[in-house]
Amino acid sequence: MNQKPTNSRKILEVENLVTRFDVPDGVVYAVNGISFDLKVGETLGIVGESGAGKSVTMLSVMSLIPTPPGRIAQGTAIFDGRDLLQMEPRDLWRVRGAQIGLITQDPMTSLNPVLTIGRQLTETLIVHLGISKQEARDRAIELMRIVGIPMAASRMKDYPHQFSGGMRQRVIIAMALSCSPKILIADEPTTALDVTIQAQIINLVKQLREELGMAVIWITHDLGVVAGIADRVIVMYAGFIVEEALVDELYENPKHPYTRGLLSSLPKLDGQRSKLISIEGTPPDMLIAPRGCPFAPRCQYAFEKCSDENPMLMQVGNNHRMACWWEIDEQRAYNVE
Repeated sequence: MNQKPTNSRKILEVENLVTRFDVPDGVVYAVNGISFDLKVGETLGIVGESGAGKSVTMLSVMSLIPTPPGRIAQGTAIFDGRDLLQMEPRDLWRVRGAQIGLITQDPMTSLNPVLTIGRQLTETLIVHLGISKQEARDRAIELMRIVGIPMAASRMKDYPHQFSGGMRQRVIIAMALSCSPKILIADEPTTALDVTIQAQIINLVKQLREELGMAVIWITHDLGVVAGIADRVIVMYAGFIVEEALVDELYENPKHPYTRGLLSSLPKLDGQRSKLISIEGTPPDMLIAPRGCPFAPRCQYAFEKCSDENPMLMQVGNNHRMACWWEIDEQRAYNVE
């Protein structure tokens, strides 16, 4: 797990993003003032349990939150010098698909079942690149070959149900890459696939990232996947970022109790631990306004301050930030007056 050198220029800067959902039972506090950036050519992993706010964060950045019930209450998302959250719909439409590609978790919900694969691939190319139908067809066939779909030309007339789950996911990747985007967002793209196909998809994205020089945001609940693809990792919990570090540093020196809990729940290959350790308790009710550290009710190190005040992300090492009042290794409190 070694980080490759990345360009220091930031292609995406998200600042104080807040997303809410107004539902009959009240307000869902989905994303609670998070900030992060993405560098050119970097792969950023975003991990956490279901409901942590990972997918909602990236849908918010792309202004894909359904409104109502969703709303972006505040924040900025600067992409190549422009705020995605303030763009006019027409301008934003030109960015999505062309400059920012999206791979979804379930390809069957992203592909139109009544249109051929060729139609769906060429339509994106014609709309965003303004090329002819024949040029779009040639490019679509090339893309299908790039992502490893055999007999690409003859499969252009097939429908989504005629492809396996892994092949449908490859089609989605081809669509996401069709306009050579600067950022590729992969939202749990391998969750529904068996482990062999998962490995193929991960290796394919890594290869294409190297060839195209794009930045990647990989959203997952699987820390094992992140270890093999990410340069830097953000750990989310209950709509907050609780830890951020380079991938080697996160695995070798996790600081937040939640991160340690996630890593302790992973099976070890060296045989040193046979029993997996789970995190006690359940995630918080997102209908309750956050107060204090959201992980406090499940944390064995929690003390009074944890329930009263939510810690800000603080620097705990080189390129390593963590939001916790307690320093586990030293068994002492941080910044407690």
